Amino acid sequence: MSQTHLFRALPLSALAISLATLAQAGDLPVRPSAGEVVKQSKPSDWRPLDPNNTLYMELPTGRVVIELAPDFAPQNIANIKTLVKERYFDGLSMLRSQDNYVAQWGDPDAEGASPKPQGSAKAKVVGEFTVPMKNDKHFVRQLDIDGYAPQIGHSNGFPVGRDPKAGTTWLTHCYGMVGVGRNNDTDSGNGAELYAVNGHAPRHLDRNITVVGRVVWGMPLLATLPRGGETMGFYGTGESRMQIKSVRLEADVPEAERSHLEVMRSEAPIYQAVIDASRNRGGPWNKFTPKYVELCNAQIPVRVHPKD
Repeated sequence: MSQTHLFRALPLSALAISLATLAQAGDLPVRPSAGEVVKQSKPSDWRPLDPNNTLYMELPTGRVVIELAPDFAPQNIANIKTLVKERYFDGLSMLRSQDNYVAQWGDPDAEGASPKPQGSAKAKVVGEFTVPMKNDKHFVRQLDIDGYAPQIGHSNGFPVGRDPKAGTTWLTHCYGMVGVGRNNDTDSGNGAELYAVNGHAPRHLDRNITVVGRVVWGMPLLATLPRGGETMGFYGTGESRMQIKSVRLEADVPEAERSHLEVMRSEAPIYQAVIDASRNRGGPWNKFTPKYVELCNAQIPVRVHPKD
C-alpha cells in the first residue's frame, strides 16, 4: 500500500496525528547520551567487584570475568566455587556456540565413557529459579512495562524480575547472563556446565533455569566463538573446541594479576539518569524516541578502575 493510500484509509484524527508526527521529525531536543551521563559520575557511584564472588575464566584468547549473584542462587554458586577451587574446569572446553542464543562450556565427555571427576562437589543441586522478595535487599524498580514480569529493575547491578503477588524475584536472561545447564529435572544441574547468553535476551528461560551471575568483562570472546555445526550449536567430534586454560576465584588470584573492575551502583541516582537517557534518546541523529527501554537494554556500566 502506498503512503498516499494509507493516509486516505485513515480517519481524520489519525491522519492529523500522522502528519504531526512527520512534521515533528528532526525536532527532538538535544539530550545527553547514556555515555555522556556516565562521564558525569563520581567515584562514589561505582563499586569494586567482590573477589569472593568473581570468577576469572582464562581462554587462549583472553580473560572472561564473571560476577556471581549469591543472593539469588546460593546453593548452586557454592557448588560452582567448589568445582573452581578443585580445578574442575581447567582443561575443559567450550561445548556450544549457538547463534543468537548461548555459548556453553563444560566437560565434552560428561555423557561419555570417561567424564572428568567432580571431586567433592555435589552431583545435583536443587534448581534455584526464584527467591523470596525479602531476600533481595537492593532492588531498584525500572518503570517500564515488561512482558515477562509484573515488575522489573536491578538488584546490585543484576537485571531482575519480580512478582509481588507471589512474593518472588529472579535474575533475568539478558545478554551476558550466566546460567546452569540442566536436563528435564529441575535439580539435574550442578554448575559443572555453564552458559552465557550471547544474543537477544531469551527471556522465556526466566524462572526455568538457575541463573548464577553475568559476564562483566570479556563477553566478546564468547560472542565471537565459531558457531557449532551440530544441533543447537553444539560442536561435533570433527570440530575444534576452544579449551579452557583455567577458572579461578578472584580472591585466589595474586593482586598484581587481578582485573580491577568497577560496576556502577544500580541504586545510585546517576544510574537512573543513564536509564532515562537510554529511554528518551534525543537529537540530532534520532528523529523519534520511543520513551521506553527494555530491561535488557538498560545495561549496567562497567569500567576498569581509573587508577589502572
